[in-house]
Amino acid sequence: MEINHALDWLQTTAVARTIAENDILFPWIESVHVLAFVVVVGSIAIVDLRLLGLASTDRTANRVLHDVLPYTWGAFAVAAVCGSLMFSSNAVNYAHNFFFRGKLILLALAGLNMVVFHLVGIRGIEAWGASGRTPLAAKIAGAVSLAVWMSVVVFGRWTGFTMH
Repeated sequence: MEINHALDWLQTTAVARTIAENDILFPWIESVHVLAFVVVVGSIAIVDLRLLGLASTDRTANRVLHDVLPYTWGAFAVAAVCGSLMFSSNAVNYAHNFFFRGKLILLALAGLNMVVFHLVGIRGIEAWGASGRTPLAAKIAGAVSLAVWMSVVVFGRWTGFTMH
């Protein structure tokens, strides 16, 4: 299979081998990955809970989005780099791990939910944000987002438990 050759090449690169063979490098990268991911999920939860009308109701949804999303994107970039480094150290096994694949699918679903929300659900945010009432579509996007991101966390943890 062609993909396995590419994955094998990736995990034999100098960077990947250094990560895999060093006793403390992988745990440090993993720690930074987890901390960054906590910021990602936490900041997204702040927005989602606002959309659901359960938190930060004294602020408009638009204000919450503008205040929180820069932290989300910065932390996501750090998590993605660290995750890519960890993946490279054992690419073949990660690529064939059910939970890792599930995590990637869930990340894609989270991204799709975000795109749909930003293209459709955010329309008129100034008007509904000022009233403090969130439309049903935005509430659904927030609930779906929370569920998907919690699932990403679960699948990510199970990836670590099932890698050998």
